[in-house]
Amino acid sequence: MDKEVTAESIIEAFAYRANIRGMAHEPTRLRFMQTRFEPIEASSTGASRDEIAIPCPAMKTASLRQPTIMLLGSGELGKEFVICAKRLGCRVVAVDRYPDAPAMQVADACEVIDMLEAASVRAIVKKHNPRYVVPEIEAIRTEALTAIEKSGVTVIPSARAAHLTMHRDAIRSLAARVLKLPTARFAYASSEGELAGAVQRIGLPCVIKPVMSSSGKGQSVARIAGDITKSWKYAIDGMRGDTKTVIVEEFINFDYEITLLTVKQRASSGGKSFFVPPIGHRQERGDYQESWMPCAMPPQLIKKAQRMAKKITDEIAGPEGAGIFGVEFFVRGKEVIFSELSPRPHDTGMVTMISQDMSEFELHLRAVLGLPIPKLTLRGPSASAVILAPREIRGEPAYAGISDALRTQGVEIRIFGKPSARPYRRMGVALATGKTVADARRNAARAAACVRVVEGRDR
Repeated sequence: MDKEVTAESIIEAFAYRANIRGMAHEPTRLRFMQTRFEPIEASSTGASRDEIAIPCPAMKTASLRQPTIMLLGSGELGKEFVICAKRLGCRVVAVDRYPDAPAMQVADACEVIDMLEAASVRAIVKKHNPRYVVPEIEAIRTEALTAIEKSGVTVIPSARAAHLTMHRDAIRSLAARVLKLPTARFAYASSEGELAGAVQRIGLPCVIKPVMSSSGKGQSVARIAGDITKSWKYAIDGMRGDTKTVIVEEFINFDYEITLLTVKQRASSGGKSFFVPPIGHRQERGDYQESWMPCAMPPQLIKKAQRMAKKITDEIAGPEGAGIFGVEFFVRGKEVIFSELSPRPHDTGMVTMISQDMSEFELHLRAVLGLPIPKLTLRGPSASAVILAPREIRGEPAYAGISDALRTQGVEIRIFGKPSARPYRRMGVALATGKTVADARRNAARAAACVRVVEGRDR
């Protein structure tokens, strides 16, 4: 008889398989001075050479009453979260694998480490003694988070949730085989030969993507048998870490896809899960291009999505897990099909910075801190559209056309402050309102098209 598939058996199966020690960097210790990074010898400080510590110039002495939050991953979503946290007096330590990441620019302190090295993660937690550790990216050695949680530090939403959602195969197996949620048919493959067999079972066309990646990296659609080799190479090149496993999914001709932001509050504080209205979005190359609210969706289908979102977030986070989840669904006719889940603010949710009084980042923070969350006030039709880099720019990018973008009433621009650019890298976002959703989407798209990412000397 086959062994019973349970959540625990899935966690055990994936806990030690993910030998993800990629993304190695040349060890250097840096000092932040006058907005420049100057190398100094690690030996002169006595620090480990696999860690880069950067005291940010705006660092302030925090009151002992202020909670310290450590952010693991410091991209654009983390930056908005830090801004919200600073407004409420928190002290924030921003961590990433490269210096001058967006969230570092607004944090109290910064650390640059390889987050796939468990010892480095444990060391910075010991150094800063945060009350909360908040993962913002996938590429983290999640075994370290389990140890950190056992030491008494609160991991958001929980170490178990972080581990499961960092691996597409773990969360998909949990959703489909344990919780029995409707999903696309899927299979896993760890070699090109296995991929060919998986594609034969799933059928063409199919979607192929690494089990660990972000922002659509490594994702492709194989339409004919001749695409398999190319899709395998693309997935391996785009993966995070060195776990050479891909997931093969049935291609679903959906009517539309949504993100259901699910806010989970701690049971001990009397909080319950609640949902932001569905966010419609469109993707290209496996990555978000635009999102909008409201998304026209029948109430009975919204209820289906909410039930599934609550079921899976309750399972992975437990009663004391807290924070926001981005739960993605395909909608086809009367079917609502689970796709993916992120235990943090979602890129498509950037539209909430203009659509309502509390953005997804403030909702996440309030849930983390156990603060009250009143009823949302929605501001009407709203949209977001990404601003992408057209080419590689090694130095600090500049931005042309912002004044043109802001000529339209109801338009806002967010530039993320990334220190370099590459083709299709998300460098900013345009936010817009309108009389209708179509109007808001047009306004956001036009504003985004006005902003050009250029080399600094091209200003």
